[in-house]
Amino acid sequence: MTHAPRLPAAFDALETRVHDALGEPLPGGPAHLGMAPRPRRPLHADEGQLRKAAGLLLIYPVDGRPTILLTERAGTLSRHGGQVSLPGGILEASETIEEAALREAFEECGVRPDAVRVLGGLTPIQIPVSRFLLSPIVGAASTRPTLRLDPGEVARAIEAPLDALMDPDCLGRQRQTRDGVDIDAPYFDLDGTRVWGATAMILSEFLHLLGYAPDPW
Repeated sequence: MTHAPRLPAAFDALETRVHDALGEPLPGGPAHLGMAPRPRRPLHADEGQLRKAAGLLLIYPVDGRPTILLTERAGTLSRHGGQVSLPGGILEASETIEEAALREAFEECGVRPDAVRVLGGLTPIQIPVSRFLLSPIVGAASTRPTLRLDPGEVARAIEAPLDALMDPDCLGRQRQTRDGVDIDAPYFDLDGTRVWGATAMILSEFLHLLGYAPDPW
């Protein structure tokens, strides 16, 4: 099992480390695989046929601990209701991935775009069941944002400390049935909230940038 590396004590040093890592070749698919359900859904051969979506992986300090903002999607939503995700959504016409990620974080959670420093992007990930190609943007804020949740989109905000995600004891696997097929789904356990699927795979790639490879197998 991979042990978590030591994080920089200062938030600005962590931000610089993440920014620099995003400028290097990304770990991509291999980093996704560690937290991917098995068996995986078949991927679409032509990503150009998928709907483009963006998500914001926002890091900021809370009581001195680097923290990632996640959301539990409203249960009334027709797509992925009740699941844990990054703030995000579909690109609007003539909108860039970065613009869409910042807009969605503001609309869903009240995160002001001018408070976010964009550090770079992670590897786009297919969500086959809804035919999305989700591009995660990594951003940093110097202070904890004042959240204003849109109840039509977000049931609650989940603030995930980075050191908790890097604790091997928070890793687990659950058996479940999907479309009549038994799958083994790894997850991060955040005080009883299980983060799995595409969100766990994105978090896995981000953690790889910091030298930690989650291994629940």
